[in-house]
Amino acid sequence: MVNRDTLRADGMAALVGAVIVLPQGVAFATLAGLPPQYGLYAAMVPAVIAALFGSSWHLVSGPTNVISIFLFASLSVLAEPSSSEYIKLALTIAFLVGVMQLAMGVARMGALVNFISHTVVISFTAGAACLIFSAQLKNFFGMDIQRGLSFLDTLATFGTHLLDLNLYVTAVGAATLLTGIVTRRRYPKFPYMISAMLAGSIFAFLLNLIFGAERTGISMVGDLPGSLPQLSHPDLSSDTLKKTLPVAFAVMILALTEAVSIARAIAAKTGQRIDGNQEFIGQGLSNIAGSFFSGYASSGSFNRSGANFEAGARTPLAAVGSALILVFLLLVVGPLSNHLPLAVMGAILFMVAFGLIDIRQIRAILRTSRRETVVMLVTFLSALLVHLEFAIYAGVLLSLILYLMQTSHPRILDVKPDPQPGSYHFTADTGLPDCPQVKMLRINGEAFFGAVDHIQTHIEQVDELMPTQKHLLIVASGINFVDIAGAELLTHEAQRRRRLGGNLYFYRMKDSARHFLDRGGYLDLIGRENVFDVRDMPMDVIYPKLDSTICQTCQLRIFNQCKNTLPNGERRNEPPPQQEVLTLTPSN
Repeated sequence: MVNRDTLRADGMAALVGAVIVLPQGVAFATLAGLPPQYGLYAAMVPAVIAALFGSSWHLVSGPTNVISIFLFASLSVLAEPSSSEYIKLALTIAFLVGVMQLAMGVARMGALVNFISHTVVISFTAGAACLIFSAQLKNFFGMDIQRGLSFLDTLATFGTHLLDLNLYVTAVGAATLLTGIVTRRRYPKFPYMISAMLAGSIFAFLLNLIFGAERTGISMVGDLPGSLPQLSHPDLSSDTLKKTLPVAFAVMILALTEAVSIARAIAAKTGQRIDGNQEFIGQGLSNIAGSFFSGYASSGSFNRSGANFEAGARTPLAAVGSALILVFLLLVVGPLSNHLPLAVMGAILFMVAFGLIDIRQIRAILRTSRRETVVMLVTFLSALLVHLEFAIYAGVLLSLILYLMQTSHPRILDVKPDPQPGSYHFTADTGLPDCPQVKMLRINGEAFFGAVDHIQTHIEQVDELMPTQKHLLIVASGINFVDIAGAELLTHEAQRRRRLGGNLYFYRMKDSARHFLDRGGYLDLIGRENVFDVRDMPMDVIYPKLDSTICQTCQLRIFNQCKNTLPNGERRNEPPPQQEVLTLTPSN
């Protein structure tokens, strides 16, 4: 609800957000290979639309570092960065990303973003951070490194030209970097980018004043046009669409993952419920609108969204106010960008890149899971050595493959009845040996087409190890899902065991699995009488069907029923309870 208090809180948060996005927008546009003003344009109209049509109270949209570096890596091979052709491609990608996001939101496909694992995002972001670092080596050290080189080629070129670095430019970058680090550690509430920009720019001004601009060779960013975003439009020609569609699809995945993840992370602190589909719609409309107002692809920003929340924002009006204040700042500060050195931008992007690497999460993945470690390494190395676009696809595909491999090998345990009196549980911790006639297994996983071969192989091993175990009892409490392939396997196994003189039984089968078998007619083929509910005693039904001659020679006494078996295999009759004998004595 909007009132005087929320407006005051949103106004303060809006001012903080505008101050933060001013240096970030310039930095991210430079990172994307676009003129600096395009980063600020992407934080204006798109931010307003995303705030008004999204579901989060605190999410702030605009340019992001990951999308920026991805655009540069994808488009720099198609056109010269900052050229009109390059800008046209970037605007077209923003439009296509918005259309795909909007379509997914309308189709209520918000859950699809969950298929992108956290490990893929962590490793992809770390790879992007390394690419940011390599791309800014030339600006930080004042070296002539060709654009568009691969990560390894960039490092090799840097190593072979170390003696060519510009000491004046490097000093400006180092001063900027040092100021940013100190500000971030000592004064965390003050925007470290602004202090770093000011310190670096002043230091560069002094160097030029003392030694002369020709000797220092310190290059500047150039003027920012102090004007509102210019009207633009995407290029929907077949040739441009052919170039941009694959890139747009990958950007769409990145953008939605960022936006929804950030919105949910902040909502966990506020107790707000996030509607993923509505967030898709808001992000889609913002990118569509941005493509017509000189904004390249945008998404939720973790830094600005977190600062928006910490500054006390109460409603989406804080993001709207931040965009409006940014317009005013651009008109005032725009001409001053001519005094902003490229080395300063390089140092700031170094800090941005370092902040992208989540060392704590990487250590946790390395320590806890080999599978996730493989996904992380493949995604990270693909980002560095192949292509960022391929890294996303490789990470998602490998995650799904490893998940399918895991689910296709459900855990199958040997179990025995709990020996405790009156217990109806089956457990793997009894220490009891196998019954010569009954095999008891618990399946923890799904009986679907991918797991059929694994389950069948395990069941066939029962016949190989002990052919006399013609009866098989499956504790099915861990089976949540059965498909047609699984149902066919279970039916064929029941029929096969009947031909051998035994049977197939189920204990504690879940309702979802039982209803599926019932609808398909499989339950009748298995035998309804062979499916036991919770608290039933399956061995009361199975034991009388066992071969009494084998029971006669068996000394294991695994089941409670075995204890009542005579040496000739007959059931022992329980002795009748003793009756109290009343003795009459003559009374005195």
